[in-house]
Amino acid sequence: MDYTEQKVIKAFQLYTTIARDGFAEGEALQQYKTDDDIRALLDSFSREVDCVVIRTSERLFLVPRTKLSPFHVSNDWIKRNYLRSGATNADIYLLYFSTMVLFGSFYDSYQSQEPTRQFLRLEEWVQFIQGRMDQLKVHDEDELKELEKEFSYNWRSIIEKWDDMDDIKETAKKQTGNTISRFSFIDTVKRFLVDQELIQEIGNDEVTLTEKAKTIIQRFYMEVEYNRGILEFIYGFEEKGSEEDAIHQ
Repeated sequence: MDYTEQKVIKAFQLYTTIARDGFAEGEALQQYKTDDDIRALLDSFSREVDCVVIRTSERLFLVPRTKLSPFHVSNDWIKRNYLRSGATNADIYLLYFSTMVLFGSFYDSYQSQEPTRQFLRLEEWVQFIQGRMDQLKVHDEDELKELEKEFSYNWRSIIEKWDDMDDIKETAKKQTGNTISRFSFIDTVKRFLVDQELIQEIGNDEVTLTEKAKTIIQRFYMEVEYNRGILEFIYGFEEKGSEEDAIHQ
């Protein structure tokens, strides 16, 4: 399809704004919503850098589709900016796992369209992670190895890292300097997600999903094509018959 030079320039200006600032809003958002040509061009530009355009009611975002995207947040960047000195890939795995548990805790079934809760207390978040860890521990060593191949997640490292952060044993382990508390780690994950505009703090140690997060969850995390069944595995949504089973087990 042929586009006028003016449309191409406007679309590219919109793309550079998002690439530079991380988002676009106001008039730029309206152009994307109302002008089919600009929308098609921006979507095309984003595909060239392995991204998709995410639209909320107030902003446009570029979200990487693959690790090859120049906009993908690398593990090393997360380690440098958020995790403690000496952090390993196991810390990264646990950060991702904690994020998925948080996302899943807001929904009562696999492929839900809307959240079924408004906020999550940090204490509940820790409890939900423990619940998922207990489910992982049901699998023996060989099963976990096979699941690691299937989902490309090092489940054994995630379990070990979480167990090493056992708050009950914190006093004894502090002498070795090898541990931090679970609440301290969750606070770090929270800070990362707030900075990425995926959750918002609402006081009283409570967080809520942003509109950006809801859009990403609906478009990617709830689609098997993208998530490879990861949420289904972690929460067992298709085996649970009710909200109480899926969320509060």
